[in-house]
Amino acid sequence: MLWWIGGLVLAVVVGVGAVLGARLGTDPTLVRSPLIGKPAPAAEWPYLEQDGVLRLADLRGQVVVVNFWASWCVPCRAEHPELVAAADAYADAGVTFVGVNYQDQKSSAVAFLDELGRGERYEYVVDTGSRGSVDFGVYGVPETFVLDREGTIVAKIMGASNFPLLAGTLDQVLAGASPGEMVNGPVQREPGG
Repeated sequence: MLWWIGGLVLAVVVGVGAVLGARLGTDPTLVRSPLIGKPAPAAEWPYLEQDGVLRLADLRGQVVVVNFWASWCVPCRAEHPELVAAADAYADAGVTFVGVNYQDQKSSAVAFLDELGRGERYEYVVDTGSRGSVDFGVYGVPETFVLDREGTIVAKIMGASNFPLLAGTLDQVLAGASPGEMVNGPVQREPGG
């Protein structure tokens, strides 16, 4: 009887250890997106530096990269030149980049772009009231979503993007694949966070 109890206890300990060990090295604050494979929310955002509103539905037929960013976000500073380079490289392939400014002051966001530059085929909008970030399930910034030509979310990058990661993801989407979710570093929830 003691052998059976000992074996059962050992099996439970090994099982719990395997489950916990599988989570080691992952950020427990990063939550998998239930939106992969689903239509993108019907987002409408006012432009950051011009009049008018950008509607995601108006971009159907194009591959769309939606990047949530903020001027106070340290990883956003690192990824911005990579996003601009990817936007320029993929402009002729029918890819549009949308930078969604998240929980930020307009003057700070404009100063960020004045300092780091703007992409020519890059739309900059403001997530007024954080409605878009809620609809997309954004936990922090930077988070990047890729929509296929039908408006379905086919990829998500959590953390700072870089050109090779963006290019690989976009190449897969342009070829008709659905890359899914990738973690490329931490996200920042608030200034100084």
